Amino acid sequence: MLDDLKPHIADLRKRLMVSALALGIAFFACFFFYEPILEWMMVPVEAVLPSNSQMVAVEIQETFFTALKVAFFAGFIISLPVIFWQMWLFLAPGLYEHEKKLVVPFVFFATLMFLIGSSFAYYIVVPYGFEFLINFGSAVVTVLPSIGKYVGFFTKLLFGFGVAFELPVITFFLAKIGLVDDKTLKDFFKYAVVLIFILASLLTPPDVITQFLMAGPLIFLYIVSIYIAKVFNPHQPLDEDDEE
Repeated sequence: MLDDLKPHIADLRKRLMVSALALGIAFFACFFFYEPILEWMMVPVEAVLPSNSQMVAVEIQETFFTALKVAFFAGFIISLPVIFWQMWLFLAPGLYEHEKKLVVPFVFFATLMFLIGSSFAYYIVVPYGFEFLINFGSAVVTVLPSIGKYVGFFTKLLFGFGVAFELPVITFFLAKIGLVDDKTLKDFFKYAVVLIFILASLLTPPDVITQFLMAGPLIFLYIVSIYIAKVFNPHQPLDEDDEE
């Protein structure tokens, strides 16, 4: 049993090393340009800050570690095609020949959907969410957001939306290899809605509007995924002879 797993473990190690190398190169490249990247990250929150507020660093090392976070997140985005490519190569040995040819569409659409999800968070969710949080109580206290905590929350939010928007791509892949069909997704729909709202409450600021801004698109993507499964692996009802 262990001998059978060794080739897969060795291949997984290889894929992880290639992905880590791509991420490392992108990280060091982005570290030298972290300032304009950080300025881009700060645009949504600066747009809703009161005139008497500004971003601050509350600890001596906070600016340096923030630069590391910024470079790592930007490097991760840049290296996404390589990471998805390595994921596909790891799964490829278990696929049929015609399925292995889907590597380019998989890498392209997986990267595209992650960017769409992150962009939705950047342009829609972050401005509304932080406007609520900053304006709440701003008449009583002066808001001075910590740059380190903001970047941490910002990257978590964009990453969460990016991963969530992979749902149609994952459904396409699972439908092509026959693991899910449209009936399976339809039957799971009511549970999926509950899970989506739980995920939205964990990843977004604690206000209903922002949570719906995440839950709404995810429910829509789940419905789209049902139709994707219906096209590529429609449910085949068993006839009476098969049931017997």
